[in-house]
Amino acid sequence: MADQTTQSIEIAAPTDRVMAVIADLPRYPEWADGIRQAEVLTSDAKGRPVQARFVLDRAVIKDEYTLEYAWTDDGMSVSWRLLKGQMQKAQNGSYTLTRQDDLTTVTYTLSVELSIPMIGLLRRKAEKVIIDTALKELKRRVEAG
Repeated sequence: MADQTTQSIEIAAPTDRVMAVIADLPRYPEWADGIRQAEVLTSDAKGRPVQARFVLDRAVIKDEYTLEYAWTDDGMSVSWRLLKGQMQKAQNGSYTLTRQDDLTTVTYTLSVELSIPMIGLLRRKAEKVIIDTALKELKRRVEAG
């Protein structure tokens, strides 16, 4: 699972506002393409999700999966890993925020391994589409307030 895809975007908002949108998993169906349901199963002492279940229905990709999250104390990054899924064997990802002037740079890293065989080049291309779409939707959501 060494192969991963990484992409960044600049968002005109403070880091705490960006991270608040990222951490509000139950609202993902309102803005994240393909997420039909997101349910927090457990939270940490700060109220941040530790485990969450998602239902994905995007074109030919349908899956129900559970992720486990790890949040940094400084509120500048979150990472996750797949606990169980139907179509996925593994998923590792992260959002890392960097503040610069009036902008927050969000770096999204993702690696997905499906239960069905897929050529590495196609998998990386799919990851790039997922990341590109997610970052643009996150930017739109945060900047809209």
